[in-house]
Amino acid sequence: MNLLAVFAHPDDELWCVGTLKKHLDRGDRVMLVWTTLGEMASQYEGKTHEEVRQIRQQHGAYVAGEIGCEYRFFDMGDSRMTGSREEALQLARLYSEFRPDAVITWDDFSPHPDHRQTAKIAFDALTLTRIPKIINEGLTDTLEAHRKAIKFYQYYTQHATFPAVHVDVTQQMETKLKLFSFYRDFYKWEYSNEAFGAEFRRYGQESDVQYAEKFTVRRVHAPAHDFLR
Repeated sequence: MNLLAVFAHPDDELWCVGTLKKHLDRGDRVMLVWTTLGEMASQYEGKTHEEVRQIRQQHGAYVAGEIGCEYRFFDMGDSRMTGSREEALQLARLYSEFRPDAVITWDDFSPHPDHRQTAKIAFDALTLTRIPKIINEGLTDTLEAHRKAIKFYQYYTQHATFPAVHVDVTQQMETKLKLFSFYRDFYKWEYSNEAFGAEFRRYGQESDVQYAEKFTVRRVHAPAHDFLR
């Protein structure tokens, strides 16, 4: 399968890197996408936009290298995203190129507006990518519409009404904690590996594994089964 993860800022992906790596290890194609450069972080005060871009590209390359996936940055403006059609169209065109079977993104209830807007445009792009006239507006080279149904997963939140799913990431926790340490050291977070890992240990307890990542899948009803399982 093709799995696409869409987030607002580098480091947002930390809550799903285990799942991304697990799919890579299985032989799936995986791409990690950021809609902004995260340039408003205090560590970039006084740096030019191009300097920030270079640093973020280095971060993206490092993270993607540790996971083993492809990556891409958009530059929609840290804390300036609006959830517009134009922003969704950029993702829709990426969908038509990458042709994902599933998308992972932020939940709809995060306090950061970029997180909510990223989730919105990632969802809006599911429809836009299906319509040839829309994705090819103003383009000289023709893109092929991506009409296959795309499963849409979001970070778990207790406020969501959609079904929750767990992914066993016990074997991927070493990579997950390594990437957390990378960001923690750069940003001087006062948050330990143990505290970070506790969240995923708790999700593991819910699903009878050592560590798990938890998502909601955006559908109204779970699929029907012939019998109880």
